[in-house]
Amino acid sequence: MKKRILSLGLAIASALALTACGSKAAKSDIDYVKDKGTLVVGVTDFAPMDYMDINGEWIGFDADLAKAFGEYLGVNVEFMEIEWSNKVLELDGKTVDCIWNGMTLTDEVTSAMECSQPYCNNAQVVIVKSDVADKYTTVDSIKELNFACEDGSAGAAEADANGLNYTGVESQAAALMEVAAGTSDAAIIDSLMAAAMVGEGTSYADLTYTVPLNEEEYGVGFRKGSELAGELNNFFASVTADGTMDKIANEYGVQAALIK
Repeated sequence: MKKRILSLGLAIASALALTACGSKAAKSDIDYVKDKGTLVVGVTDFAPMDYMDINGEWIGFDADLAKAFGEYLGVNVEFMEIEWSNKVLELDGKTVDCIWNGMTLTDEVTSAMECSQPYCNNAQVVIVKSDVADKYTTVDSIKELNFACEDGSAGAAEADANGLNYTGVESQAAALMEVAAGTSDAAIIDSLMAAAMVGEGTSYADLTYTVPLNEEEYGVGFRKGSELAGELNNFFASVTADGTMDKIANEYGVQAALIK
């Protein structure tokens, strides 16, 4: 009898353990974020989407939208600057909970992440010094140049696709610095960044953008299978309907790029 009772006890304990493990495995990404009370957003220095103000606070179109999404979820939002080429590793390792940084919805991105619907149009454009811009107006004309591109970016992918020589750098901001310093002839960056960062009245008044290399769309990436992507789509619908999306877009000059 004792042996039978002992066996029954072990069976019950095993069942409880399996149930506990099953419950833990079934925990959703939304519950995971809400339980810890924080949504950690992976970003790079990328005006006008994510960048620091003079007080060291992350601001920008994406940053402000992410803060509003945190309020929608009832959690705090933290921003973590990452190396763009490591974005999938950071996400899968749970160092960050999403990538929200003007991210192009490439096949590579959508196969590795659970992505939101697209919310902004974009393109990759060539940046050169203004005094030589008239020499570089076609794809054929830029093939003699040495480029700087952010590692793992859509810009680097376009350089590869067009057979361009380039050096990988840590961010699009660093790529601009390379051209300004003369250590690279040109850069490939997002058109939204180019509109905000180069030309008259900007920090790079002697730079301009010339050749558009493609057309693309931005989305936000979560861990594969995460329900947060669908929740973000619901949030996008809400802030589009109440005008919040337009208000934030106008503040950062990206209203013409919005996808509604």
